[in-house]
Amino acid sequence: MGQLDQKQIERLSDHLGEAETKGAGVAPLTEVVADLTVEAAYQVQLETIRRKVAAGQRVIGKKIGLTSLAMQNLLGVNEPDYGHLLDGMVVENGGEISFSRVLQPRVEAEIAFVLKKDLQGPRVTALDVLRATDYVLPALEIVDSRVKDWKIKLADTVGDNASSGLYLLGGRPMRVDQVDLPQIGMIFYKNGAMINTGVGAAALGNPATCVAWLANKLSEFGITLKAGEVILSGALHAAVNAVPGDAFLARFAHLGEVSVRFVK
Repeated sequence: MGQLDQKQIERLSDHLGEAETKGAGVAPLTEVVADLTVEAAYQVQLETIRRKVAAGQRVIGKKIGLTSLAMQNLLGVNEPDYGHLLDGMVVENGGEISFSRVLQPRVEAEIAFVLKKDLQGPRVTALDVLRATDYVLPALEIVDSRVKDWKIKLADTVGDNASSGLYLLGGRPMRVDQVDLPQIGMIFYKNGAMINTGVGAAALGNPATCVAWLANKLSEFGITLKAGEVILSGALHAAVNAVPGDAFLARFAHLGEVSVRFVK
């Protein structure tokens, strides 16, 4: 199936919305529409975001997913995907997340970019991204899925706003000329125990390359990255499951720390 008609797009958006309403995962979009394409799935994502904006939320940034080779291989793809960040997704650094806000959360540490200039594709380069960036800082993304048991294919996660959940920013803002983005090291802790490490280069070799990809991909939909937007550039390690009581902390070289705790 190539293009969906508007009624089909709305039906799939309703399907995902049902998971949020009921607080339980639903069947994959690719089971509802067996030959759902990625292009059509992005239309479902945009419909859901349109509804949330109409209900009063604001788009304040974007997130990039599937930036690691391991995740791309897992889903059989050769490029990342993206989702929208809304103001209702923000969590305070060092704060708590009630499990009533999430379904089946996983936590990832990332480098966030905050833009000072618009970025409009196509043909945006990593250098263009650096010139347009106000500062970078550490972030935790709480990825989540409206699809039961994370039983997702690429079109499922794309339609589900790239499995976006919540996010938080921390540490100390740094200009990009003050840090070597590919070489920034990260140590990830769960409940006080180190369980993962990562480095900026884990995200397509350079987090700025991820943001350039995003700007160019968005141009296909007539969307421009705007000054002031937050861009989560991609996980530096494998996502880690969270349950009530879990505490997570990511410590980045030069950029500082970011942490959060889950509660019932």
